[in-house]
Amino acid sequence: MASGRDQDVEETVAAISDGQGTLLDVVKALGEYLTSEEDALRTKGVEFMSAVLSGCPPERFNRQSVKVLVSFLCGQLEDPETVVPALKGLLSLTYLPTFTSGDAVDVFDAILAHVKMKSLVQSQRFIVTIALKGISKRFVPGYISLVNGEKDPRNLVLCFGIDRVLLLEFDVKDHIEDFFNITFCYFPITFRPPPDDPYGITTDDLKNALRKTADTPGLVKDVCHECLDLLKEPEKSQAKPAVKTLCAFLSTTGPVSTYTLAKAVPLLTALFHNPDEASNRTPTLTLLTELVKAARDSAPESESEVKLAQFKDDLLGIMTVGLKNESSCTTALEGLKALVTTKGLMSNDELGYTVHNVNEIIPLEWANTEEIIDSTLDLLSTVSTRSPMHVEGTTLPLLFSTLPDRAPPREAASERAKCWQTLAFLSKLCKQPSLFETLVVRLTTKLDLICGSTAHSQEDIEPSAAYAHSILLTLRNVLKDKVDLGHLDVAKYLDRLATGLHMVASEPRLLKTAGEIITLVVQVIPTPKQQSFLDSLIKAYLHGNAKILALGSLKIPDDQVFQPLEPSAPSLQKNMIVLFSAAIIALHKDVALPVADTSQFLQQLYVWSVHHSETLLQREAAWYSIASVTNKRCDDAAQFLTACQEQIWPSDIAVADRPVVRRRLSISAWTWVTKALATRGHPSAEGFVDRLFEVFDDTDINWDAARALGGIVAADDILTKYNHAVIRILFAQRYCNRLLPQIVEGAKGAANGRQQVAYLVALTSLIKTVPKTTYVSEMPTLIPLLLRGLQLRDPDIRANVISTLHSATDTDPNGSSIIAEHIGTLVSAMLENSKIEEMPSVRVRVAALKYLGLLPKSVRYDKLHPYKSTVLKELSNILDDPKRAVRKEAVDARSNWFTCSG
Repeated sequence: MASGRDQDVEETVAAISDGQGTLLDVVKALGEYLTSEEDALRTKGVEFMSAVLSGCPPERFNRQSVKVLVSFLCGQLEDPETVVPALKGLLSLTYLPTFTSGDAVDVFDAILAHVKMKSLVQSQRFIVTIALKGISKRFVPGYISLVNGEKDPRNLVLCFGIDRVLLLEFDVKDHIEDFFNITFCYFPITFRPPPDDPYGITTDDLKNALRKTADTPGLVKDVCHECLDLLKEPEKSQAKPAVKTLCAFLSTTGPVSTYTLAKAVPLLTALFHNPDEASNRTPTLTLLTELVKAARDSAPESESEVKLAQFKDDLLGIMTVGLKNESSCTTALEGLKALVTTKGLMSNDELGYTVHNVNEIIPLEWANTEEIIDSTLDLLSTVSTRSPMHVEGTTLPLLFSTLPDRAPPREAASERAKCWQTLAFLSKLCKQPSLFETLVVRLTTKLDLICGSTAHSQEDIEPSAAYAHSILLTLRNVLKDKVDLGHLDVAKYLDRLATGLHMVASEPRLLKTAGEIITLVVQVIPTPKQQSFLDSLIKAYLHGNAKILALGSLKIPDDQVFQPLEPSAPSLQKNMIVLFSAAIIALHKDVALPVADTSQFLQQLYVWSVHHSETLLQREAAWYSIASVTNKRCDDAAQFLTACQEQIWPSDIAVADRPVVRRRLSISAWTWVTKALATRGHPSAEGFVDRLFEVFDDTDINWDAARALGGIVAADDILTKYNHAVIRILFAQRYCNRLLPQIVEGAKGAANGRQQVAYLVALTSLIKTVPKTTYVSEMPTLIPLLLRGLQLRDPDIRANVISTLHSATDTDPNGSSIIAEHIGTLVSAMLENSKIEEMPSVRVRVAALKYLGLLPKSVRYDKLHPYKSTVLKELSNILDDPKRAVRKEAVDARSNWFTCSG
């Protein structure tokens, strides 16, 4: 029988087909061949059997016989000699109706386990591939039957993923309708996860998985038609998921994207223009905008053809119409932005047309909502990045025309609000170089007029000062954005801004903002130009040559000497030191002070700040200059540093009979000098720090000295990389590692109560200003000390302590166990600091309540249980606190304690 001749195979197949024999008879007859130890005989036996299987009619195979044959032939795959004939037999079985999905899995597993493709020739590998293909034909319908009707979201996410793979990788052309039925029956997704869902399956997970399945080539056309039917009713909830599905199609292949747009855009365009659907124009416009965005975002960088080109005119017309209606204005603005940002779509004239239409809605009263204003600014800013000429030529003149030359009076609230809104528009629009130049010219001219009209007037100057301040803030905000963006045109405004604002900002309230503008400009100019500018400043401030500063309509009278650092200088001139300091702190370290002796100049500033300045604004400006120069040019300041140690400390700080106010001011100045040295890691910083411990026994200034220890490494806006300060990496960590053990030891074992309190103040100040990683390992030791800090009368210290405890409890995995050891004391302290009778500071009350609310989330319930009833009772009383912020935190804390249980 196993001769292998075709005649033998045909006779055997005929006998089985006529009922004269069975497959079992064939197996029995082949027994010695199938089990022979000779390779050639085994191969012939399996080949003959496979040939018979391929010729037998399907009705001669029942389920049991197929199962046995699959098992037998899979076993033959283990034999290298019978792999090919066994695969041929399995291939024949895959076409039988009695071949199930389970059989397909068994065959697939056997092929993976036993077939070594690299050892087979091409013709044999081809048989393996054909076998796998045959398996898929039985697997797909079985899978469809298996998952049909699935409802559990956990399974559906997986099923959608499998559907996508089958549609992309398997031969499913005969099952497209079945796949459509088992996937799109879930559209739209209405699943809402239950509260505290442990499985984490979200609505978006299901939507995204279904959307990825829908955009496979086999389903696109059917799904697209279904979605288009849903878009015909844009006001209904199903339209949004439908358009999102269509948007997903746009990111697939070019033909699919083109087909989708060709069907969806004309449909929505016709719907928008249909008079019977006028009430649905806004939702229709929303759907169109989503499609435009998707078409823009899905376009490859290398693609020259613009998908939306053929629809551009219709879309631009629809967006323009929607722009003029309040209900659809925001959507239309978003759609216009999507058109503008589509590469290669809009011409320059069309950009101008867009800006013209947007300008028409700016003056309208209904367009003054926050949402419309933000969208308008966003669109105009986008246009200005591509073609600023349109905004410069039409929008800016419209906006500037609404800014008066004089400030609106106090009672003109609506006019004042209009000015603020216009300035907000300008600050968003004028970042591009050409637009910023117009802004600077127009606003500095406006400042000149405003300040000039009130310089010698006896009228109420408050409206003018507020108006001028808003203009300065606008300039500052735009400059800050330009510096962050790296715009190179900022440097050219040195004369107009850094110099011109000296005379405009004559009001104290304007000085801080004007100083920030000067700092921003000086930061970005090159070193040679900084040096030249500094030369002029020194001539003005130290030698009285102020003509360089007298730009605009305000001039320094010829009979008035400009010497702001003189003790007898008028307050107005002393205020100008703020602008001088604003330039000093932004200098590069290579810029040298053009003075005879840098140390002498620094000592002059130090003495002036402590003895002759009149306001905190003046003093801080001087300290900033001292710190900046000391940090960047400490070698030039060597004599000044020696004078601080040998003269200033002994005479101004250490001597108890000096006025307390002066001693405290000296400590503040000392802090900034020390800060400058510590930031750059200078060796002499330690000596300056150690001096502060010497006055911990002096009740007049020990708290000031203790706070200074934290202030030395506190973050600031002066000694920064933007201001070109010299900063040593990890200087704050090194500082903390050196001081923390000393401060902790002093807080625990100082000689007297005054020193212990000072050490506690130093501890709270230091911990607040350094990274948590520098002290987290010391928390078991620190917590008892921090609890003592909660007994100090200073609200700032208490707030700092609570903030530190909050950080330790919230972020440290070991913090909760440490906190649990002191839970009773902590609960009592927080409740006390939450009561308005005990703690007037709102900041402390809020911090204490936040911490109370955190405890149930961080500490085991068995530790909290003894205090639960007390906390709930006390928090009920705090719900009557007059401050809303306190009441809110009390409600949250009470809810957390009420719901916590074992």
